[in-house]
Amino acid sequence: MLGLQPDKLMLFGEHMAKLRLSALPQKNALPKGKIILVSAINPTRTGEGKTTVSIGLAQGFARIGQQVALALREPSLGPVFGIKGGGTGGGSCQLEPSTRINMHFTGDLHAVGAAHNLLAALLDNAVHFRSGLDLEHRQVFWRRVLDMNDRSLRQAVIGLGGRLNGVPRETGFDITAASEVMAILCLAEDFADLKARLGRILVGFDRSGNPVTAQSLQATGAMAALLHDAMLPNLVQTTEGVPAFVHGGPFGNIAHGCNSVIATKAAAACADWVVTEAGFGFDLGAEKFFDLKCRSSGVWPSAVVLVVTARALRVHGGGDPSRPSSIEEIERGLAHLEHHVQSVRAFGFEPVIAINRFIGDTENELSIIEQYCVKLGLSTALFTGFTDGGSGAETLAHAVITATNRPQPPVRYLYDLNASPEDKIAAVASTIYGASEVEFSRTAKKDLERICALGFDRLPVCIAKTHLSLSSDPAKIGHPEAFPLPVESVRIAAGAGYLLVMTGDIVTMPGLPRDPAAHRIDLSNDGNIVGV
Repeated sequence: MLGLQPDKLMLFGEHMAKLRLSALPQKNALPKGKIILVSAINPTRTGEGKTTVSIGLAQGFARIGQQVALALREPSLGPVFGIKGGGTGGGSCQLEPSTRINMHFTGDLHAVGAAHNLLAALLDNAVHFRSGLDLEHRQVFWRRVLDMNDRSLRQAVIGLGGRLNGVPRETGFDITAASEVMAILCLAEDFADLKARLGRILVGFDRSGNPVTAQSLQATGAMAALLHDAMLPNLVQTTEGVPAFVHGGPFGNIAHGCNSVIATKAAAACADWVVTEAGFGFDLGAEKFFDLKCRSSGVWPSAVVLVVTARALRVHGGGDPSRPSSIEEIERGLAHLEHHVQSVRAFGFEPVIAINRFIGDTENELSIIEQYCVKLGLSTALFTGFTDGGSGAETLAHAVITATNRPQPPVRYLYDLNASPEDKIAAVASTIYGASEVEFSRTAKKDLERICALGFDRLPVCIAKTHLSLSSDPAKIGHPEAFPLPVESVRIAAGAGYLLVMTGDIVTMPGLPRDPAAHRIDLSNDGNIVGV
């Protein structure tokens, strides 16, 4: 189906493989396939089925005779055991083998965590032995990572117990999906690029205020060695046998929310159509897809699909997604949808609206959504892939093909790299979030002063923000207006190649909910994992 010979694959059991280095396209090779970007409106806490729609759309393409492949992110164990559960789609639109992909897959996230924590260990080792770098332990900001939601590790003190145990200092843990190493894995185009990016990672400052990097700690080679297999894209398939390149897993709310450049380009080299996703909502993952991933790699989509659900519109209209709603709640929520449509248009695209039907949705609710989209001049398609598989996405596939036949918009970004960091943040805040202003804390202002002094002010911005609202406040559902975006701090992710902007109360280590999904996951006596 993809033209890949057996010698191009590294097998992981019967149903999973990695592409060998020799199978990867050249860095500057032109893609064969058209890339379709799938994103969504701001979701509820349990998600709106963006991955399910992506998988279903690919299956719909296959059913109408098109050569198609998926390029998706890997699941993180945090959400798997937390509130959202598995990250491989649902119903008749899943990645297979679903349980293995959700649990440990081919070990990529573990490799990222190991490489990240190796750098942390080498850094603290240099502090302990008072190396020639003359590190200032109070100006070390490289934290450790863990691929699990664990709020107790957000802030920690290490090095206690005497001189043999290191130098005491405050630090903490982030989730692996928020690691800069994960971002580097997803943006690097080959091993040389990987090593160059790893070497640029900024971990702290010495006593003279000079930056200390992974390269100066002599960590680059060992970190790259740990990531050797993790850099190779994973190949699996969907419920209906569509090939899927599943690789990399940065979160959209605290990282850039896209799968790897290597996997996307590999899929585009093999298939006529590539369905990829960016999330959570368009305000997070999709904006970063354009301004970070596309700008870095040179890829550009041919169409944008925006996933909409009645239950999310109920929430954004002030309702409760778990209870029957009034039509007025849906109608109020449509202003939220229209804002995302305008955000898509900011990049030159007219989105195709995929109305993802959930059990319990009424014909009246779905009709109101469709009529509103038609009034906006948009193509719509009812998606029933969860129950019907690819047959429930054929209409969507035809609508996407029609969209790609229109004149393609020129490549455009929200801001120029020569603009100041403040102006870049303001451009995203005003255009994509609808913020009236940006408020910088004292810490953020000091961060920006240092960023400019060190020459990192030409980097693009990656804004970490709640995925539940257009604003930085998850309680502000719907279409908030005239709100400020509070910027608490700005971190330098020199290896990934962007400035990480922390807004509101966003945290880089999530916590488990009161009733986590882990309570329902088990291993049966016959060796099957259940409840994922």
